[in-house]
Formats: sequence, structure tokens, C-alpha cells
Amino acid sequence: MIRPGLCSVTFRDLAVPDVVDHARAAGLECIEWAGDVHVPPGDVAAAEQARALTEQAGLAVASYGSYLRFVGADEEVRTEGEAVLAAARALGAPRIRVWASRTGSAEATVEERARTVRRIQEFADLAAAHGIDVGLEFHGGTLTDEIGSTLRLLDEIGHPTVHSYWQPHQDMPAEDAIGTLRRVLPRTSTIHVFSWWPGHERLALSERSELWEQVFTVLAAQGTDRDALLEFVPGDDPALLRRETDTLRTLITAGEETAR
Repeated sequence: MIRPGLCSVTFRDLAVPDVVDHARAAGLECIEWAGDVHVPPGDVAAAEQARALTEQAGLAVASYGSYLRFVGADEEVRTEGEAVLAAARALGAPRIRVWASRTGSAEATVEERARTVRRIQEFADLAAAHGIDVGLEFHGGTLTDEIGSTLRLLDEIGHPTVHSYWQPHQDMPAEDAIGTLRRVLPRTSTIHVFSWWPGHERLALSERSELWEQVFTVLAAQGTDRDALLEFVPGDDPALLRRETDTLRTLITAGEETAR
């Protein structure tokens, strides 16, 4: 089953109750709560409020979208990780999204990469002790900026609860993007759904429907439960969320029918 949801960062200027209301009214099923504004690391009260409002609306917490990058001194990273984990636990999140450093795979030294691997392993151990998985943001400017590096990083981490997110890399043609999805698919937990083209221009999801119908066909054929989370809408306009949700559901259904 592919569960449609929302990344709260889509509406970072809105308060938590408003994000919940828009997600519910649009007919979404879950929310990934962002750690940069709605549920800051270590803010247990904010996490508990977001969880309560989400569940009261009949929605689920999909994940905690942290910005933990494993950069700095070991003690700093450990302290930041503990704050992220505290928020995720209070939120009831089954998964924490993290970022694999601040350095692209081509620029990272062997030592930097090894240090990032070790720190992710240590954090994954802590999270797993509380039944929480870890998902690597699939993004430029990190060690997951390229599919080969992403797959190698997952092998190097070698942790059963560490998986990858997936999204089309910026300016990547649809065929190439689908190719990255096919390669990382068995190790992917969550899909970030948006329509950017070219660059950061935010389009209606329907304007890249060919790409996304292929994505959902690939996902349906593989058959694993995953979250497909809307991330960003044109103009950051909450009034467009229902339209984008309807498009998302249509694309998921079309993918399922094609995969049969």
C-alpha cells in the first residue's frame, strides 16, 4: 500500500494546528513533521502537541523530518542526535529522516565518509533501541547525491534499520530519475513527491504526471508498503493542497493499474 501524506515543511510558515487541518481537509493520511520549525529537536512539548493533534484528526505520524547531518565534533553530534531522538520518541515517529553530511560524494574525503558512516551507525543503534528506523535524505550536496554513492553508503552503514528516501534529483530527466529509483527501490522507505522543473520552479504535480505515474507503477509492482509525502506546492499555497492531493491519489491509482 502506498500511503499519501504531507511533509509539514511544505507549509513552514503555518502553525501546527493549521498544518493538521489542511492535511485532513485535503484527504491525506499522514504527516512527516519537520524538525526545523514545527517540532524542534529536544522540544518534547511541541512533539507531544503535534502527535496529539495529528492523531485527533485521524491522521498518522509518518516520520520525523530532522536536519541531523552528523557534522561537528563527536560530542556535538551525539548531543544533537539525542535531542532529535527525544523529539521523535515524543512524536511517536516510526522513522527519523537524516542527512548524510554536508559534503557531496565527489568532494568528501575517505576520512569524512568513514566518520559519517560511523556516526550514522551509532545513531541508528540508539534509534533502533526505541523501535525507530532511520531514513537517509536522497539529496544533492550530501553523500546521497548520486545513486552509486547512495548504494555504497547503505552497504557501508550495513544497518538493518537504515534505509533511503527517494526523490527525483534536481534537473534530472524523468528516465534517469526512474533509473535511480529502480536501483535503490529495495532499500527505500519513503518517497518525497513534488513537481520541480526546471531547477526550483514549483509546478503543479500534474505537470510532471508522466514521471510520477511511472514512479508509482514501479512502486506498485514491487509491492512494499511506503509513504508518498507531498513536499512543496506552487507558491507554498495551502489552498492548492486539495488539488495536489487529488492528483497524487490519481497517480497512485494509475500506477497500480499499470502494474497489474
